[in-house]
Amino acid sequence: MSLDRGRRDEILDTASQLFASSGLRTSLQEIADACGIRPGSLYHHFESKEEIVVELVRRYYAELDQLAEIALKELKGSDPRLAPEGIRGLGTAIAQCAVRHSAAVQFTFYEPPAGASHELVQLAGREPTAIEAAMLETLRAGSSSGFVRSGIDLTMLADRTCQTMRHVGLGLFHRYTAVHRVAGLLCDILLHGVAAVPPADAELDRSGALLAVERVMRTWDEGDRADEGDRPARIREAARLEFGRKGYEVTTIRDIAAAAGMSTAGVYRVIGSKEELLASIMRSFSEKVMAGWNAALGSDSTSVEKLDAIAWLQINALNRFNREFKIQLAWLRQSPPDVPNPGYSFPMVLRHLKALLSDGTRSGEIRIARPSAGMTALCVLDVTWMPENIVRTAGRRAALTHARDTVLRGVAAR
Repeated sequence: MSLDRGRRDEILDTASQLFASSGLRTSLQEIADACGIRPGSLYHHFESKEEIVVELVRRYYAELDQLAEIALKELKGSDPRLAPEGIRGLGTAIAQCAVRHSAAVQFTFYEPPAGASHELVQLAGREPTAIEAAMLETLRAGSSSGFVRSGIDLTMLADRTCQTMRHVGLGLFHRYTAVHRVAGLLCDILLHGVAAVPPADAELDRSGALLAVERVMRTWDEGDRADEGDRPARIREAARLEFGRKGYEVTTIRDIAAAAGMSTAGVYRVIGSKEELLASIMRSFSEKVMAGWNAALGSDSTSVEKLDAIAWLQINALNRFNREFKIQLAWLRQSPPDVPNPGYSFPMVLRHLKALLSDGTRSGEIRIARPSAGMTALCVLDVTWMPENIVRTAGRRAALTHARDTVLRGVAAR
């Protein structure tokens, strides 16, 4: 390897670690300092921070493509009865790749910052089709062997499984060094579900938890109608649009004022600073979603029914508050993994979820391997979130059925 190539790889590895731990706010000066070189030497290899980002994403996709190629080769002539090991093995390999390329994973899950080049936008928006195709073939082998039960949408499952495994690189699980244990638990949930007895859709549809969540969701639109014509509400709606479209960092009060049809001074008088405006939007979002959580958890329902209602809440929240999620993702893209979330409190949600899983396990309603209560709650929380593209293309009801087939019943034949 040439000296130039070795130094270039060192810069990329260092930048990847800094981006993963400190967010995209990391400067070129900080990267140069961590490499022990002057900024001028760094510019000899990369003209900008964006060029580093582009190369990191390329390396990540190249490794995913290589994993796909290996998986497809191993499938040829393999015993179909080994499909469960093949699914877990490929899932674990994807998770380990995602952790190695944590910074690149963030760039591909979150929208590129405003002003990003066409190259970065195209690259970040690229679908990892090769690894999804390999996962689909692996699942088909599982279906043909009878391991995966009939009636499961394998294409949707392949997409969901790959996204779930890639999530491991986003930082949510960054305290867990045993990536294979995290990946194994996620696979086990998707394959076998957490319900001791597989619940039927008709039973879940009439649960008290689901009805309680739906009552809360009806108030979301009622609250919006009550705010019509209200200047603060008009400003918040304009800010939601601008923050979601351009990102919080680069949106100005002037942009928001123009979108709201008001003067900049008028927005300052009504709302105050941009930080106060963000807090107001995300507080309203948090309160609405947490009202749904509290309704589900406070209902007279089984632990499995409560989990189902939470999955339905998450699907509808993603659909209804898409802009808030974009704002949240843009914030997370810029920030270290431990930064306080501008949305609802993850620590509070995890406490609720740990208590729910503990109650369900004691009552015998839930069966799940538990490496640790914290890891288990994180994994269950992660799989109750349905990827946006599935909700958008399949619809909310189909997304709920898929959530039930994976989180609760599991896709494997019992």
